[in-house]
Amino acid sequence: MNEETKLNKNHYRIFALSWAGWVFDFYDLVLFTFLVSEIQASLNINAEMLALCLGISLFATGLGGVIFGALGDRFGRKRVLQWTIIVYSIGTLLCAFSWSFYSLVIFRFITGLGVGGEWATGQTYINETFPDKFRAKFGAFMQSGAPVGVILAAIVGGLISPIIGWRMTFLVSILPALAVVSVRKHLNESDVWLQNKDKYAHKSIYHEFKGLFAKEYRKLFLISLILCIFGMSAYWYTYSWLPTYLTQERGLTMVGSTLGIILIQSGDFIGYTTFGFVAEKLGRRPAFTIYAFTMAFGISMITLCWNQITQIHDLIFVFMFLTGFGTGFFGGFGALFSELFPTKIRNTAVGAVFNLARGIQFVTPVIITIVATYFDLGFGIAIAAMFAFLCGVWIWVFPETKGTVLNELD
Repeated sequence: MNEETKLNKNHYRIFALSWAGWVFDFYDLVLFTFLVSEIQASLNINAEMLALCLGISLFATGLGGVIFGALGDRFGRKRVLQWTIIVYSIGTLLCAFSWSFYSLVIFRFITGLGVGGEWATGQTYINETFPDKFRAKFGAFMQSGAPVGVILAAIVGGLISPIIGWRMTFLVSILPALAVVSVRKHLNESDVWLQNKDKYAHKSIYHEFKGLFAKEYRKLFLISLILCIFGMSAYWYTYSWLPTYLTQERGLTMVGSTLGIILIQSGDFIGYTTFGFVAEKLGRRPAFTIYAFTMAFGISMITLCWNQITQIHDLIFVFMFLTGFGTGFFGGFGALFSELFPTKIRNTAVGAVFNLARGIQFVTPVIITIVATYFDLGFGIAIAAMFAFLCGVWIWVFPETKGTVLNELD
Protein backbone atom coordinates (compact mmCIF):
# COMPACT_ATOMS: atom_id res chain seq x y z
CA MET A 1 0.00 0.00 0.00
CA ASN A 2 2.86 2.41 0.65
CA GLU A 3 3.89 2.20 -3.01
CA GLU A 4 0.52 3.50 -4.25
CA THR A 5 0.62 6.87 -5.94
CA LYS A 6 -2.82 7.85 -4.65
CA LEU A 7 -4.69 7.22 -1.43
CA ASN A 8 -7.49 4.64 -1.50
CA LYS A 9 -10.23 3.48 0.86
CA ASN A 10 -7.84 1.19 2.74
CA HIS A 11 -5.61 4.13 3.61
CA TYR A 12 -8.55 6.16 4.87
CA ARG A 13 -9.85 3.25 6.96
CA ILE A 14 -6.45 2.72 8.57
CA PHE A 15 -6.18 6.42 9.30
CA ALA A 16 -9.72 6.58 10.71
CA LEU A 17 -9.11 3.71 13.15
CA SER A 18 -5.71 5.00 14.24
CA TRP A 19 -7.01 8.56 14.66
CA ALA A 20 -10.14 7.52 16.56
CA GLY A 21 -8.12 5.18 18.75
CA TRP A 22 -5.80 8.08 19.63
CA VAL A 23 -8.77 10.38 20.35
CA PHE A 24 -10.20 8.06 22.98
CA ASP A 25 -6.74 7.01 24.15
CA PHE A 26 -5.98 10.61 25.09
CA TYR A 27 -9.51 11.23 26.31
CA ASP A 28 -9.22 8.36 28.79
CA LEU A 29 -5.78 9.55 29.94
CA VAL A 30 -6.63 13.20 30.64
CA LEU A 31 -10.26 12.80 31.74
CA PHE A 32 -8.89 12.06 35.20
CA THR A 33 -7.48 15.59 35.54
CA PHE A 34 -10.96 17.07 35.09
CA LEU A 35 -12.46 14.80 37.77
CA VAL A 36 -9.86 15.52 40.44
CA SER A 37 -12.10 17.50 42.79
CA GLU A 38 -14.96 15.00 42.68
CA ILE A 39 -12.69 11.99 43.17
CA GLN A 40 -10.82 13.70 45.98
CA ALA A 41 -14.03 14.40 47.90
CA SER A 42 -15.54 10.97 47.24
CA LEU A 43 -12.53 8.83 48.13
CA ASN A 44 -11.16 11.21 50.79
CA ILE A 45 -7.67 11.50 49.30
CA ASN A 46 -5.33 14.51 49.27
CA ALA A 47 -3.60 16.41 46.45
CA GLU A 48 -0.31 14.54 46.87
CA MET A 49 -2.07 11.18 46.47
CA LEU A 50 -3.86 12.42 43.35
CA ALA A 51 -0.54 13.62 41.92
CA LEU A 52 0.94 10.18 42.61
CA CYS A 53 -2.02 8.50 40.91
CA LEU A 54 -1.59 10.62 37.80
CA GLY A 55 2.15 10.01 37.87
CA ILE A 56 1.71 6.24 38.08
CA SER A 57 -0.65 6.24 35.10
CA LEU A 58 2.00 8.13 33.11
CA PHE A 59 4.63 5.61 34.22
CA ALA A 60 2.35 2.81 33.01
CA THR A 61 2.22 4.38 29.55
CA GLY A 62 5.97 3.88 29.32
CA LEU A 63 5.68 0.21 30.22
CA GLY A 64 2.73 -0.24 27.88
CA GLY A 65 4.64 1.40 25.05
CA VAL A 66 7.50 -1.07 25.39
CA ILE A 67 5.28 -4.15 25.74
CA PHE A 68 2.80 -3.39 22.98
CA GLY A 69 5.51 -1.93 20.77
CA ALA A 70 7.31 -5.28 20.77
CA LEU A 71 4.02 -7.18 20.40
CA GLY A 72 3.21 -5.06 17.35
CA ASP A 73 6.48 -6.09 15.70
CA ARG A 74 5.72 -9.72 16.42
CA PHE A 75 1.95 -10.05 15.88
CA GLY A 76 1.18 -7.21 13.49
CA ARG A 77 0.02 -3.61 13.63
CA LYS A 78 -3.71 -4.18 13.13
CA ARG A 79 -4.16 -6.83 15.81
CA VAL A 80 -2.13 -5.08 18.50
CA LEU A 81 -3.84 -1.75 17.83
CA GLN A 82 -7.10 -3.41 18.80
CA TRP A 83 -5.55 -4.95 21.92
CA THR A 84 -4.38 -1.56 23.17
CA ILE A 85 -7.83 -0.01 22.76
CA ILE A 86 -9.45 -2.89 24.66
CA VAL A 87 -6.94 -2.61 27.53
CA TYR A 88 -7.37 1.12 28.12
CA SER A 89 -11.15 0.75 27.82
CA ILE A 90 -11.15 -1.93 30.53
CA GLY A 91 -9.02 0.29 32.77
CA THR A 92 -11.44 3.19 32.35
CA LEU A 93 -14.40 0.94 33.10
CA LEU A 94 -12.81 -0.33 36.31
CA CYS A 95 -12.12 3.24 37.48
CA ALA A 96 -15.87 3.67 37.86
CA PHE A 97 -15.84 1.03 40.61
CA SER A 98 -12.86 2.39 42.60
CA TRP A 99 -13.43 2.13 46.35
CA SER A 100 -10.10 3.45 47.64
CA PHE A 101 -6.91 5.20 46.62
CA TYR A 102 -5.12 1.91 46.01
CA SER A 103 -7.85 0.49 43.78
CA LEU A 104 -7.87 3.72 41.78
CA VAL A 105 -4.10 3.50 41.30
CA ILE A 106 -4.36 -0.07 40.00
CA PHE A 107 -7.12 0.79 37.55
CA ARG A 108 -5.32 3.90 36.29
CA PHE A 109 -2.21 1.74 35.84
CA ILE A 110 -4.20 -0.60 33.56
CA THR A 111 -5.52 2.38 31.62
CA GLY A 112 -1.97 3.68 31.21
CA LEU A 113 -0.75 0.36 29.79
CA GLY A 114 -3.27 0.49 26.94
CA VAL A 115 -2.76 4.20 26.36
CA GLY A 116 0.99 3.69 26.03
CA GLY A 117 0.66 1.04 23.34
CA GLU A 118 -1.90 2.73 21.08
CA TRP A 119 0.05 5.74 19.81
CA ALA A 120 3.11 3.91 18.54
CA THR A 121 1.12 1.12 16.89
CA GLY A 122 -1.20 3.58 15.18
CA GLN A 123 1.68 5.77 13.98
CA THR A 124 3.64 2.80 12.68
CA TYR A 125 0.53 1.43 10.98
CA ILE A 126 0.00 4.74 9.14
CA ASN A 127 3.64 5.35 8.28
CA GLU A 128 4.12 1.86 6.83
CA THR A 129 0.96 1.89 4.71
CA PHE A 130 0.84 5.47 3.40
CA PRO A 131 2.92 6.62 0.39
CA ASP A 132 6.11 8.49 1.30
CA LYS A 133 4.82 11.88 0.17
CA PHE A 134 1.81 11.61 2.52
CA ARG A 135 3.60 10.17 5.56
CA ALA A 136 4.38 13.37 7.48
CA LYS A 137 0.95 14.87 6.76
CA PHE A 138 -1.10 11.93 7.94
CA GLY A 139 1.21 11.16 10.87
CA ALA A 140 0.57 14.73 12.01
CA PHE A 141 -3.14 14.42 11.23
CA MET A 142 -3.31 11.39 13.51
CA GLN A 143 -1.74 13.42 16.29
CA SER A 144 -4.62 15.89 15.98
CA GLY A 145 -6.71 13.28 17.77
CA ALA A 146 -5.01 14.35 21.03
CA PRO A 147 -6.60 17.82 21.26
CA VAL A 148 -9.93 16.40 20.17
CA GLY A 149 -9.65 13.91 23.04
CA VAL A 150 -8.77 16.68 25.49
CA ILE A 151 -11.69 18.83 24.31
CA LEU A 152 -14.04 15.89 24.79
CA ALA A 153 -12.55 15.31 28.25
CA ALA A 154 -12.99 19.00 29.09
CA ILE A 155 -16.63 18.97 28.01
CA VAL A 156 -17.48 15.68 29.70
CA GLY A 157 -15.38 16.28 32.83
CA GLY A 158 -16.15 19.97 33.20
CA LEU A 159 -19.80 20.18 32.16
CA ILE A 160 -21.38 16.72 32.20
CA SER A 161 -19.65 15.02 35.12
CA PRO A 162 -21.05 17.48 37.72
CA ILE A 163 -24.50 16.30 36.63
CA ILE A 164 -24.02 12.52 36.33
CA GLY A 165 -21.11 12.02 38.79
CA TRP A 166 -17.54 10.87 38.26
CA ARG A 167 -18.31 7.15 38.45
CA MET A 168 -20.93 7.28 35.70
CA THR A 169 -18.56 9.48 33.67
CA PHE A 170 -15.93 6.73 33.68
CA LEU A 171 -18.58 4.12 32.97
CA VAL A 172 -20.02 5.71 29.83
CA SER A 173 -16.60 6.79 28.57
CA ILE A 174 -15.64 3.31 27.40
CA LEU A 175 -18.44 3.04 24.83
CA PRO A 176 -16.89 5.09 21.99
CA ALA A 177 -13.54 3.31 22.32
CA LEU A 178 -15.20 -0.10 22.11
CA ALA A 179 -17.06 1.04 18.99
CA VAL A 180 -13.69 1.82 17.38
CA VAL A 181 -12.59 -1.80 17.84
CA SER A 182 -15.57 -3.10 15.86
CA VAL A 183 -14.22 -1.74 12.55
CA ARG A 184 -11.00 -3.77 12.71
CA LYS A 185 -12.31 -6.50 10.38
CA HIS A 186 -12.49 -3.99 7.52
CA LEU A 187 -8.76 -3.19 7.64
CA ASN A 188 -5.73 -4.62 5.88
CA GLU A 189 -2.51 -5.42 7.71
CA SER A 190 0.60 -3.37 6.98
CA ASP A 191 2.17 -4.74 3.80
CA VAL A 192 5.62 -3.72 5.03
CA TRP A 193 5.14 -5.81 8.19
CA LEU A 194 3.75 -8.76 6.23
CA GLN A 195 6.82 -8.78 3.98
CA ASN A 196 9.17 -8.81 6.96
CA LYS A 197 7.30 -10.74 9.68
CA ASP A 198 8.97 -14.11 9.08
CA LYS A 199 12.35 -12.63 9.98
CA TYR A 200 11.41 -11.90 13.58
CA ALA A 201 7.98 -13.35 14.38
CA HIS A 202 9.64 -15.92 16.68
CA LYS A 203 11.48 -13.35 18.77
CA SER A 204 10.53 -12.48 22.34
CA ILE A 205 9.60 -9.04 23.69
CA TYR A 206 12.96 -8.95 25.44
CA HIS A 207 14.78 -9.67 22.18
CA GLU A 208 12.86 -6.89 20.38
CA PHE A 209 13.68 -4.34 23.08
CA LYS A 210 17.29 -5.51 23.30
CA GLY A 211 17.65 -4.81 19.58
CA LEU A 212 17.37 -1.08 20.30
CA PHE A 213 20.73 -1.26 22.07
CA ALA A 214 22.54 -3.02 19.24
CA LYS A 215 25.60 -1.10 18.10
CA GLU A 216 23.97 0.27 14.94
CA TYR A 217 20.86 1.60 16.74
CA ARG A 218 22.09 2.52 20.25
CA LYS A 219 23.02 6.14 19.57
CA LEU A 220 19.94 6.73 17.46
CA PHE A 221 17.68 5.33 20.17
CA LEU A 222 19.26 7.49 22.89
CA ILE A 223 19.14 10.79 20.99
CA SER A 224 15.54 10.01 20.00
CA LEU A 225 14.67 9.33 23.63
CA ILE A 226 16.22 12.63 24.73
CA LEU A 227 14.24 14.53 22.09
CA CYS A 228 11.03 12.87 23.21
CA ILE A 229 11.78 13.52 26.91
CA PHE A 230 12.17 17.22 26.14
CA GLY A 231 8.92 17.22 24.18
CA MET A 232 6.98 15.20 26.73
CA SER A 233 8.24 17.35 29.58
CA ALA A 234 7.09 20.47 27.73
CA TYR A 235 3.67 18.92 27.26
CA TRP A 236 3.02 17.45 30.69
CA TYR A 237 4.49 20.34 32.66
CA THR A 238 1.98 22.47 30.75
CA TYR A 239 -1.12 20.32 30.83
CA SER A 240 -1.07 18.09 33.92
CA TRP A 241 -2.20 20.87 36.29
CA LEU A 242 -3.47 23.45 33.78
CA PRO A 243 -7.21 23.13 34.64
CA THR A 244 -6.37 23.55 38.35
CA TYR A 245 -4.06 26.50 37.58
CA LEU A 246 -6.76 28.34 35.65
CA THR A 247 -9.48 27.84 38.27
CA GLN A 248 -7.67 27.97 41.61
CA GLU A 249 -4.80 30.35 40.87
CA ARG A 250 -6.21 32.60 38.16
CA GLY A 251 -9.78 32.61 39.43
CA LEU A 252 -11.55 31.36 36.34
CA THR A 253 -14.90 29.61 36.79
CA MET A 254 -15.23 25.96 35.77
CA VAL A 255 -16.94 27.09 32.58
CA GLY A 256 -14.21 29.70 31.96
CA SER A 257 -11.48 27.14 32.56
CA THR A 258 -13.19 24.67 30.23
CA LEU A 259 -13.43 27.32 27.50
CA GLY A 260 -9.75 28.18 28.01
CA ILE A 261 -8.77 24.53 27.64
CA ILE A 262 -10.90 24.22 24.52
CA LEU A 263 -9.19 27.29 23.02
CA ILE A 264 -5.73 25.86 23.73
CA GLN A 265 -6.73 22.52 22.27
CA SER A 266 -8.13 24.23 19.20
CA GLY A 267 -4.64 25.67 18.76
CA ASP A 268 -3.28 22.15 19.25
CA PHE A 269 -5.53 20.82 16.51
CA ILE A 270 -4.47 23.48 14.02
CA GLY A 271 -0.83 23.02 15.00
CA TYR A 272 -0.97 19.27 14.41
CA THR A 273 -2.81 19.52 11.11
CA THR A 274 -0.44 22.15 9.72
CA PHE A 275 2.81 20.62 11.00
CA GLY A 276 2.87 17.94 8.32
CA PHE A 277 2.67 20.50 5.51
CA VAL A 278 5.47 22.58 7.05
CA ALA A 279 7.60 19.45 7.60
CA GLU A 280 7.13 18.37 3.98
CA LYS A 281 7.95 21.85 2.69
CA LEU A 282 10.85 22.91 4.96
CA GLY A 283 12.00 19.56 6.40
CA ARG A 284 11.50 17.83 9.75
CA ARG A 285 14.11 19.84 11.68
CA PRO A 286 13.01 23.40 10.81
CA ALA A 287 9.39 22.48 11.45
CA PHE A 288 10.20 21.11 14.92
CA THR A 289 12.11 24.28 15.83
CA ILE A 290 9.42 26.70 14.64
CA TYR A 291 6.63 24.96 16.53
CA ALA A 292 8.60 24.19 19.70
CA PHE A 293 9.80 27.79 20.05
CA THR A 294 6.23 29.01 19.55
CA MET A 295 5.07 26.75 22.38
CA ALA A 296 7.85 28.01 24.67
CA PHE A 297 6.86 31.61 24.00
CA GLY A 298 3.16 30.97 24.62
CA ILE A 299 3.75 29.11 27.90
CA SER A 300 5.93 31.90 29.24
CA MET A 301 3.21 34.43 28.53
CA ILE A 302 0.32 32.56 30.20
CA THR A 303 2.34 31.79 33.34
CA LEU A 304 5.14 34.23 34.17
CA CYS A 305 3.53 37.20 32.41
CA TRP A 306 -0.16 36.53 33.19
CA ASN A 307 -0.70 39.72 35.21
CA GLN A 308 0.89 41.89 32.55
CA ILE A 309 -0.88 40.52 29.48
CA THR A 310 -4.32 40.40 31.11
CA GLN A 311 -4.16 44.20 31.24
CA ILE A 312 -4.88 44.10 27.50
CA HIS A 313 -8.35 42.73 26.83
CA ASP A 314 -8.42 39.20 25.34
CA LEU A 315 -4.63 39.10 24.76
CA ILE A 316 -4.36 36.12 27.12
CA PHE A 317 -6.45 34.11 24.67
CA VAL A 318 -3.96 34.80 21.89
CA PHE A 319 -1.14 33.30 23.94
CA MET A 320 -3.31 30.34 25.00
CA PHE A 321 -3.88 29.64 21.32
CA LEU A 322 -0.16 29.99 20.53
CA THR A 323 0.69 27.57 23.35
CA GLY A 324 -1.59 25.00 21.77
CA PHE A 325 -0.44 25.74 18.23
CA GLY A 326 3.21 25.27 19.16
CA THR A 327 2.38 21.87 20.65
CA GLY A 328 1.91 20.82 17.02
CA PHE A 329 5.56 19.66 16.92
CA PHE A 330 4.27 16.41 18.44
CA GLY A 331 2.83 15.74 15.01
CA GLY A 332 6.35 15.08 13.74
CA PHE A 333 7.43 12.33 16.13
CA GLY A 334 5.65 9.49 14.32
CA ALA A 335 7.07 10.17 10.87
CA LEU A 336 10.54 11.06 12.18
CA PHE A 337 10.99 7.90 14.25
CA SER A 338 9.43 5.65 11.58
CA GLU A 339 11.92 7.03 9.05
CA LEU A 340 14.88 6.52 11.39
CA PHE A 341 14.33 2.86 12.40
CA PRO A 342 14.01 -0.27 10.19
CA THR A 343 10.88 -2.44 9.98
CA LYS A 344 12.19 -5.21 12.24
CA ILE A 345 12.30 -2.90 15.27
CA ARG A 346 10.20 0.04 14.06
CA ASN A 347 7.14 -0.47 16.27
CA THR A 348 9.33 -1.41 19.24
CA ALA A 349 11.47 1.70 18.74
CA VAL A 350 8.58 4.10 18.20
CA GLY A 351 6.69 2.67 21.18
CA ALA A 352 9.71 2.60 23.49
CA VAL A 353 10.97 6.10 22.64
CA PHE A 354 7.61 7.85 22.84
CA ASN A 355 6.27 6.04 25.87
CA LEU A 356 9.43 5.73 27.95
CA ALA A 357 9.63 9.50 27.59
CA ARG A 358 6.01 9.78 28.68
CA GLY A 359 6.50 7.25 31.48
CA ILE A 360 9.32 9.35 32.91
CA GLN A 361 6.74 12.11 33.35
CA PHE A 362 5.37 10.30 36.41
CA VAL A 363 7.49 12.77 38.41
CA THR A 364 5.98 15.81 36.71
CA PRO A 365 2.78 16.19 38.78
CA VAL A 366 4.78 15.68 41.97
CA ILE A 367 7.43 18.27 41.01
CA ILE A 368 4.80 20.84 40.09
CA THR A 369 3.04 20.21 43.42
CA ILE A 370 6.32 20.77 45.30
CA VAL A 371 7.13 23.95 43.35
CA ALA A 372 3.60 25.24 44.00
CA THR A 373 4.07 24.93 47.77
CA TYR A 374 7.04 27.34 47.64
CA PHE A 375 5.97 29.59 44.76
CA ASP A 376 2.79 28.90 42.79
CA LEU A 377 1.46 26.64 40.04
CA GLY A 378 2.42 29.22 37.44
CA PHE A 379 6.13 28.78 38.19
CA GLY A 380 5.75 25.00 38.09
CA ILE A 381 4.02 25.05 34.72
CA ALA A 382 6.49 27.61 33.35
CA ILE A 383 9.22 24.93 33.51
CA ALA A 384 7.60 23.59 30.34
CA ALA A 385 8.89 26.57 28.34
CA MET A 386 12.48 25.52 28.98
CA PHE A 387 11.83 21.98 27.75
CA ALA A 388 10.01 23.21 24.63
CA PHE A 389 13.02 25.40 23.82
CA LEU A 390 15.41 22.46 24.31
CA CYS A 391 13.29 20.32 22.00
CA GLY A 392 13.55 22.94 19.26
CA VAL A 393 17.34 22.95 19.62
CA TRP A 394 17.98 19.21 20.08
CA ILE A 395 16.22 18.26 16.84
CA TRP A 396 19.29 19.50 14.96
CA VAL A 397 21.42 16.56 16.15
CA PHE A 398 19.31 14.35 13.84
CA PRO A 399 19.81 13.83 10.10
CA GLU A 400 17.08 15.31 7.92
CA THR A 401 14.70 12.44 7.05
CA LYS A 402 12.43 14.23 4.60
CA GLY A 403 11.86 12.01 1.54
CA THR A 404 12.98 8.75 3.22
CA VAL A 405 11.56 5.64 1.55
CA LEU A 406 10.34 2.77 3.76
CA ASN A 407 11.33 -0.34 1.86
CA GLU A 408 9.26 -3.47 2.20
CA LEU A 409 12.34 -5.63 2.61
CA ASP A 410 14.75 -3.84 4.94
